[in-house]
Amino acid sequence: MTRRLPVWTVTRHAVLIAGALVILMPFIWMISTASKPQTEIFSSHLHLIPEHFALWDNLRAAFAKADLWRFLLNGLIVTVSVFTLQLLVALPAAYALAKLRFLGRDTLFALVVFCILIPPQATAIPVFLLLHKLGLLDSYAALILPFSISVFGIFLMRQFFKTVPDDLIDAARMDGISEFGIVWRVMLPTAIPAVTAFGIFSVVAHWNDYFWPLIVLNSEYLRTPPLGVANFRNNEAGTDYGPLMAAAMVVIAPLVIAFLLAQRRFIEGITMTGIK
Repeated sequence: MTRRLPVWTVTRHAVLIAGALVILMPFIWMISTASKPQTEIFSSHLHLIPEHFALWDNLRAAFAKADLWRFLLNGLIVTVSVFTLQLLVALPAAYALAKLRFLGRDTLFALVVFCILIPPQATAIPVFLLLHKLGLLDSYAALILPFSISVFGIFLMRQFFKTVPDDLIDAARMDGISEFGIVWRVMLPTAIPAVTAFGIFSVVAHWNDYFWPLIVLNSEYLRTPPLGVANFRNNEAGTDYGPLMAAAMVVIAPLVIAFLLAQRRFIEGITMTGIK
């Protein structure tokens, strides 16, 4: 005898599947376009499955038209450097806000929460002028230094550190470990899930950043992956959509792989930081 599923369960799954298809449709269309020759891309007949598979040809054309390896390397340098600097600042700051008692602690935390509300575009002009005065435009420093402090990272780490028992910190102090030692030898190992979650947010944000590199860069060899994809835009001859979508696949592939590898830690870090 078969058991009938409740109507709400069927409806919920149907809505989730429909939502997933809507979210995945741009990626499905990107893969479909990257697998088609130019004649099929501009065909009046709409179809997802290509009649002639041309993905490898489009990938070869993409790597021939732009130095994608250089752009990927630039993205790796920028994202890893930014994330490392953000951790060096966020972990001690979050520890102080979560576990140390001092005058004005709550006020400082309120300022941190307030700074989360400020979009980076609001401070773009002052930061650009400062980098110009320092002579740092068109360099890796221009891409990295403005994002070395992440108020979201401080907030996320602070929320996680609040869940760490004070007895663990007291025991470390009794063993003669300094406050900075506690941050790196005690708090950091316990905060790996939160660090992973923050790493996903940070890497995705700066890997996909198009606005800031477009402003501060002039040299092609410093371009990040989003700027590299823009090389396929041609206002005179028209955009070559096959290699363009193939290049877009190459650009997003590291993010997809990184998220799949860190998915469990990412979900664990979010649930354990009190963000619900």
